[in-house]
Amino acid sequence: MTYRYQTMLGRISRATGYSGSVSVKLEKSFFDNIPELEWVFLEIDGKPVPFFISSAEYSGGDILKIRFEGYDTYEKVSEFAGCRIYLTTISEDSKTSGNTESISGFKVISGNESLIGTVMEIIQNPGHDLLKILSPEGKEILIPFHEDFILNASDKKKTIMVDLPEGLTEINY
Repeated sequence: MTYRYQTMLGRISRATGYSGSVSVKLEKSFFDNIPELEWVFLEIDGKPVPFFISSAEYSGGDILKIRFEGYDTYEKVSEFAGCRIYLTTISEDSKTSGNTESISGFKVISGNESLIGTVMEIIQNPGHDLLKILSPEGKEILIPFHEDFILNASDKKKTIMVDLPEGLTEINY
C-alpha cells in the first residue's frame, strides 16, 4: 500500500476561535464530498509536513473547520494561514520498492541517544518516504525517511540513528 499527498483539499484561510481550529476553503471537488480525515500534509515553505487531525467539522458549502492534534490554541495555528492542505490518497496496486517490512520494529534513536520510537511502517510519497513511528508515549510520529537525516543503521541492533531538524518530532504532538 502506497500513500500519496497529491490531492489538494484546500487552503487554510484563517485560524478561528480560541481552541486552535482553522477554516479551510475547500477545492470545488470536495464540496459535500469530504473524505474521512486522519492526517493531512500542510505545505510549509514548499515542503509537505504531516499533521494528525483531532477533529473535522463540515456544515456544507466551501468551508471545513479542522483541529490538529497538539495544536489547541489560536497562537499555535495562526501561522498556518495561507498554507495548502493535501490529502493522502492510497494506491493499492503500487509496489513498494525494496523490503520495507525489514525495518518494521526498528528503534529510531536521535543523535543525542534518546529514543524517538519504533518504526511501524514506511509510507511512500513522491520525493521522499516517511517513517511512521510509535513513540514511547503511544503517539504516532511521521518523519522524513531521507539519507540526509540518517547517521547510522544497524541490522544487528535493529536501530536507526537519526539527526533530525529541531522540533520535527514535536510537530505531531
